[in-house]
Amino acid sequence: MLILKTDPLNHKFNIAIFASGTGTNARKIIEHFINHNSVKIALVVSNKADAGVLQIAKEFRIPSLIIEKETFFRGNAYLNELHAAQINFIVLAGFLWKIPSALIAAYPNKIINIHPALLPKYGGKGMYGHFVHEAVIDSKEKESGITIHYVDDKYDHGNIIFQTTCPVLPNDTPDDLANRIHVLEHAHYPKIIEKCLSE
Repeated sequence: MLILKTDPLNHKFNIAIFASGTGTNARKIIEHFINHNSVKIALVVSNKADAGVLQIAKEFRIPSLIIEKETFFRGNAYLNELHAAQINFIVLAGFLWKIPSALIAAYPNKIINIHPALLPKYGGKGMYGHFVHEAVIDSKEKESGITIHYVDDKYDHGNIIFQTTCPVLPNDTPDDLANRIHVLEHAHYPKIIEKCLSE
């Protein structure tokens, strides 16, 4: 259920974080903006009622919204709820559903995503989490990294905002590589979000 709070500081940017999982990136983003003068994490959206990110939202007293597939893809994509929360920027942080065209049209160049590889390689439908790291290791890549990009109507396809790399070591497991990627995500995603908002 969505419970809105008034915003006495009239923040310039109200961000909605969309996440499907534990929310480690969401936590870093929330912590980064917790006392920001012009940016507020105003809503956490998840497609899973048991997602760990919802507990993080509760911990920080951020309103949350659980969405279901029919309304998201064939209804109004929850635009009424997003507008009611005065959302003007959307951050995907481990959100596994494709973003519907209605939402992209309502937020042009205002939705960004982070991908745990160097796009355009290792992107597309089904390429998330360990599937990405396994593919990178199986292809004997020497490096991997993160890609932060704007979201369009294709998986992992929008204009790239930022990339940075890390080595893939000879004996890496997907978990090893994932841990290295997480360090990059946590270090860079909040800062790149802030930079996007300032441009």
